[in-house]
Amino acid sequence: MQPEFWHDRWERNQIGFHLDKANAYLQRLWPTVGLEQGSRVLVPLCGKSLDLSWLAANGYEVLGVELSQTAVEQFFHEQQINPDIRQQGAFTVYEAGPITLLCGDFFALTAEDVAQCRGLYDRAAIIALPPEMRETYVRHLGNILAQGCKGLLITLDYDQSQMSGPPFSVPDAEVQRLMAPDWSLETLEEADVLGQEWKFLKSGVTRLDERVYRLSKTSGG
Repeated sequence: MQPEFWHDRWERNQIGFHLDKANAYLQRLWPTVGLEQGSRVLVPLCGKSLDLSWLAANGYEVLGVELSQTAVEQFFHEQQINPDIRQQGAFTVYEAGPITLLCGDFFALTAEDVAQCRGLYDRAAIIALPPEMRETYVRHLGNILAQGCKGLLITLDYDQSQMSGPPFSVPDAEVQRLMAPDWSLETLEEADVLGQEWKFLKSGVTRLDERVYRLSKTSGG
């Protein structure tokens, strides 16, 4: 999957993955993570998610990473915020108060870029990537984030033969295989949400399980 795919999706406004409110799991389950207020939270492939604003409003520093400049600019425009903009290495940095968005390739992130991050929130990153890129994504997270980092991971699980991604199916067995070397995982919630997802129903998907994991990084970056 090439960067052009996502640039095109944003330019065409084909962003069905974008929610018009903060994620319900985030609001309900984030307090169970036990991360101190004021901690910095890494949000990979963040788009223009309102989850960024929710985290900031609840006392956290937010470091989002997004490939699409359109998405980043729309976020600040829609939030009526004027960010400071500068270049930093491989990224264009948009910064306003507790929210910093790095516009560029997630895989260009270094341990230095995320050195202050003690939290991780992934609602739409791992499920946005095909299998071979998921391997690279999880490995990269493991390399750059410090031991003790805590957060939430939200996945979808369905019969991939019934619909092509993204969002892709990431079954529990794959999550365990990919994450276990560097993270401890606890499943907090699991629910069949097919009835709420017209796109999946229309495509003939017969099961759509959403899972929420609580994460804690057990090895050093």
